Amino acid sequence: MRKADIGMNNTPLAELMRPKSFDEIVGQKHLFGQNGVLRRMCESGRITNMIFYGPPGTGKTTAAELVAGYSDMTFCRLNATVASLSDVKEVLSSTGNMFGSKGILLYIDEIQYFNRKQQQSLLEYIEDGRVTLVASTTENPHFYIYNALISRSTLFQFKSVDKSDIVLALRRALDYLNRESNLTKYASDGILLKIAEAAGGDVRHAILLFDNAYHNSGNEITEEDVLAFDSGVRNYSDDSHYDLMSALQKSVRGSDPDAAVFYLCKLLSAGELIAACRRLQVMASEDVGPAYPLAAVITRACCESAMELGLPEARLPLTNAVIVLATAPKSNSAEISSMAAMADIEAGLGMIPPEPLRSPLFKGYKYPHDYPGHYVKQQYLPDDIKNKIYYKFGENKTEQAAAAYAASIGALKKADK
Repeated sequence: MRKADIGMNNTPLAELMRPKSFDEIVGQKHLFGQNGVLRRMCESGRITNMIFYGPPGTGKTTAAELVAGYSDMTFCRLNATVASLSDVKEVLSSTGNMFGSKGILLYIDEIQYFNRKQQQSLLEYIEDGRVTLVASTTENPHFYIYNALISRSTLFQFKSVDKSDIVLALRRALDYLNRESNLTKYASDGILLKIAEAAGGDVRHAILLFDNAYHNSGNEITEEDVLAFDSGVRNYSDDSHYDLMSALQKSVRGSDPDAAVFYLCKLLSAGELIAACRRLQVMASEDVGPAYPLAAVITRACCESAMELGLPEARLPLTNAVIVLATAPKSNSAEISSMAAMADIEAGLGMIPPEPLRSPLFKGYKYPHDYPGHYVKQQYLPDDIKNKIYYKFGENKTEQAAAAYAASIGALKKADK
């Protein structure tokens, strides 16, 4: 490759340097080291349905391609962010022709973006072995992947790559670019470590940052060259994920819309769209709850809009939801009541509902709509917990109005003294 070609080639450096063997993968020694479980499976010839989950840039796609190399199957790849159900069906239809005679190894990247119907369409083909599925996701598979697929697959966790391992990849990148450019540029261990730290466990991003710094530098890559391309969004590890989620929820709970918007945007800048939507919907019921019941409806609508729009536009409806939640009156009465009820359930209490509530005769049941105010006093909880009070009305306007209504019809319970 001529020097001029280096600057003109639009293929990302990370793609040009994609590992061709398990030995070239940095990090993930529990999977690809000499005794790595995935490596041993492939070398033994046992290729089963697999789901790879973990942060971006940790080798999931590379692993899928290497796994395919150990099989005689036809390799097909789909990206769930853009693929449709018809794309899935087109791949599956090829199992019946000569190209799929030995089976198909189907790799689905970002499978969390496939809906239930798209995921279900794979089951028949996985069951009879016509398709071996390898899927990857940056999310918790138990939240976003159809349980029937999980039960037929082996889960493999990909972890954020240690900065010392990323430095190894950057050394290879430096050698590669020097060789292809016919140059002898230099980068100290300190500079490479700085790039590795900025990438936060993402090898692909580290190589991108290094590639930019390399072409912006003189004979030596300096800190100034690196800082010119460092966005400042760094070290986004699993700990950062949970810290930011916690900061977002605590800011909403503390009625601080400014902090809540900031942490939301910080999460979205790291691509945490699905996780942010999940947490916002939890907050709508956990921290606002009965104090403003419409908050859950508004938040759900904003999250659906965000998922349909995708990033970066998704930021707008989610910011709307965050502001509504942060400025709404607060109540945790729903959480407290459910936790109290769960404690009794786990203690084995309340096993048998009262006879009037049990089929088939519902003996002694009183139909509330037949009584004034559509209410009649009767026992609903099991005998051993019949006097328990799980829900206590909050002090906000909405719940106090509900309490006043309950008192007016005689339905307001009073705790035993």
